[in-house]
Amino acid sequence: MDQARHYICESCMAGVPAGHKFCGRCGAPVPEGSAALETRFFSEMQNPGKARLILIRGDGMDGLSYHLKAEQHLVGRQGALEFPKDPFISPKHANFFYRDGSLVVRDEGSLNGVYVRLRGTADIAPGDTFIVGDQVFRLELMPNVADVADSEGTYYYGSPRHQAGFRISQVFEGGSVGATVCPRGSTVRIGRDDCDLNFRADGYMSPRHCSIESIGEKFTITDHESRNGTYLRIKTERNLSHGDYVYVGRKLLRVERNT
Repeated sequence: MDQARHYICESCMAGVPAGHKFCGRCGAPVPEGSAALETRFFSEMQNPGKARLILIRGDGMDGLSYHLKAEQHLVGRQGALEFPKDPFISPKHANFFYRDGSLVVRDEGSLNGVYVRLRGTADIAPGDTFIVGDQVFRLELMPNVADVADSEGTYYYGSPRHQAGFRISQVFEGGSVGATVCPRGSTVRIGRDDCDLNFRADGYMSPRHCSIESIGEKFTITDHESRNGTYLRIKTERNLSHGDYVYVGRKLLRVERNT
């Protein structure tokens, strides 16, 4: 037991009894405070309080790892995580930081937002955007257009209007609107086949990928165990867990935390 309390001299590897200031064999001094030194990790990646981001989709940069060992990590065309060639990333786009032991991502007022992969079902509100495969969509309330005759008593002719409280619109690069669909009931389904909105040429979309449903005055979005997930744009910030996926511009990142 006494030997277990010995300090091992770094010069000659002899045991020095506790409390002695010099090695009895070679005379080397014992470092002050050696008994109180904090044990370090072999690597900071063993530290359960820290996380890293793995680049899953990044235009040839796939597999890069970013260790989040500081308090804040700015992502943008400049910052701690730099993506200078991604035209959809703002100069100061997002920030990954720690709060009360949790990893948080915050949108720093970017043009194109920060998207987090759904886990099952989540609430969604009019004006929210989401990503399915390679497509971007927006949930919109149906405009209240009055069906009235002109001054001569003639009504405008068009397709029959179905009663619907909302619609889903595809958003093109640049902000213009593409395909739009209204629900026949309370649900819009999006996928590659046999859905309300079908994108057969989108190889990243599952056959029945996700659905948006109105329940009273509220709306939900559900991912149907798609292969690549459904991503909802965050309002301001969001706590992240191990295994979460985050879209920043055209970069898809996976969160990894030690447990």
